[in-house]
This record gives sequence, C-alpha cells and structure tokens, in this order.
Amino acid sequence: MTSRTARAAMGAAAAGESRSAAGRRGARGSGAQGSGARRSGGRRSGARGSGWHAYLFVAPSLFGVLAFLLLPMVIVLVLSLFDWELLSDPQFVGLDNYRRLAGDGQTWHSLWVTVAYVLLCIPLQTVLALALALGLNRRVKGVRIYRSLFVVPWMATPIALGLIWNWIFDPRDGALNSALALIGITGPDWLSDPAWALPAVALVSVWQQTGYNMLFFLAGLQGIPRELHDAAATDGATTAQRFWRVTLPLLNPTMFFVTVTNLIGAFQVFDTVYAMTDGGPGRSTEVINFRIYQTAFKEFDFGYAATLSTVLFLIIFVVTMAQVRFFGKRTTYDLS
Repeated sequence: MTSRTARAAMGAAAAGESRSAAGRRGARGSGAQGSGARRSGGRRSGARGSGWHAYLFVAPSLFGVLAFLLLPMVIVLVLSLFDWELLSDPQFVGLDNYRRLAGDGQTWHSLWVTVAYVLLCIPLQTVLALALALGLNRRVKGVRIYRSLFVVPWMATPIALGLIWNWIFDPRDGALNSALALIGITGPDWLSDPAWALPAVALVSVWQQTGYNMLFFLAGLQGIPRELHDAAATDGATTAQRFWRVTLPLLNPTMFFVTVTNLIGAFQVFDTVYAMTDGGPGRSTEVINFRIYQTAFKEFDFGYAATLSTVLFLIIFVVTMAQVRFFGKRTTYDLS
C-alpha cells in the first residue's frame, strides 16, 4: 500500500512538471508570435511609410507627361476659343472659330488630302513591312546585315531625305527619270504635277518607314511558337494556310501597334511635305498639319490654328478608338 501510494505521488509530480514545461513553451511561443506580429506590423507600416520613394522615381516621367503633353493640350483647347494674332491681346470669341471651320473650304481640302495620303501610305508600308519580315525571318548568312540596312532610312531626318528625293524626282537630271529613260519611258514631272506630287511624297514616307515597321513584325514572328506551325503542317496545312490561319492571327498584337502608330504619324505628317513640295503644286499636297503651320506662322491666326489642331486631335482620337475596338475582339496575348 505504501509503495503504491509512493508511485502515485511520483506520477502526479511528473505530470505537474510536464504541464509546467508545456506552459512555459506555450508562453514562449505566444511571446514569439507576438514579437513576430509586431515585427511584421512594423514592416508593413514601414512599407506604407516608404511609398513616397516610388513617386520620386515616377516624378521625372510624370513631369514630362504633364508639362509636354497634357498642359499643351489644355492650352491649345483654351486658345481655340480666342482670336489671337500674337501681337494683340487675345479676344474671347467662344465657338466662332469652330463655326468658321464649318465653312472653310481650304481646310476641308487639306483634310481630304491628308486622308488620301494616309490611304496611300498605311496599307502599302504595312504590307511591305510584313513581307520583309517574313523574308528576313530566316537563319541564313548575312541576314542581320540586311535587317540593319532596311532600318537605315528610318534613322535619317525627313528634311535630309526630302532634299535627296527632290534630286531623285528631278524631271531632267533625276535618277528616277534617267532610269526610266533607259527602258524607253518618259517619266513625269513628279513634284510639279498635281496628279503625281502626293503619290511621290507618300512613296518617300513608305520607303522611310517600312524598315522600321519590319522590326516589329519580325519580333512578332519570332514570338510565335514553332510548335504551332509544326502541328499545322502535320495536319496537312499548306504554307498559305499556315500564314492565314496561324501566323496572321497571332500577329494581331503587332499589327495593332503598327497600324495605330503609323496612322497617328501619317495624320501628323509635315516635314516631308515641307521639304519636298511646300504644299504644292496647286495645294495638291497641303496636308492638315501644313495648313495649321501656315495659319499660325504665316497668317498669324493662332486662335484658328489651335482650332484646327483640336479638330485634328479629335479625328486621330476617333480613328484610334475605332482601331482599339476592332483589334480588341481579335487579339490574343496568351500563346501558352
């Protein structure tokens, strides 16, 4: 009886020590969790507190957008409501400049010339750029040299190119008519004939921009998984079918970027026209940007020039939104 009592007492003591140790471990764990929570809370608080550092990195770009993009747009929009000839005080005229635009035949002519220029440039340079990209998307000797050569025209300034192409299009001593004469063709007076002046200017722009656009199409082609072409070939698809059913749909993101940027650039063309034709002959190459330049810096009608700039912005915005809507339903960015 005594031994059993002793053993029971020893067991109770051991159980008590075990509960005490467990309690100490729990207390330490709770303390550690509390300390970790405090440290985590401190880190989160520090992260929230240091968020202003991100704005320091964004600030230079944000300043550029505000100072050189948004602010000028607001100034032009406000200026379109005034009559200002630079040397006199601006006079508020409300929407009179916009009413004047409705009956301005010269400006509507410039808009139609701009649309014609866009229709001449964009389809041709897009098709040529895609064809070049398909031809140079090969692992052959010297392909990198050819890729670089096609981009060189884009690196030159439009003013310099305009002067060079003025000589090429010269009706008497120009390289183009001289080459045509070798095969018995008499070339036209390219830049003095209203029927040929705008196509000639558009041709120069196509020549300059095609290589640059080719780089984007080339990047898009190289981003298409080879397995998709192999699977289509295994199913019996011809080369043409693989292009129309595989390559072209997967190039929609690239096509979207190229057409949007090219359309914006084509609507804003100025320097090539200024260098080659100065809007002539007979205003046949007077695009809307050239009309804005003449209104502002030759007629000194800055309020009306601001109105024309605002209308051009709205046209570009509407066309761009139409492209976004068109490509948005046909574009996939996930090739996995």
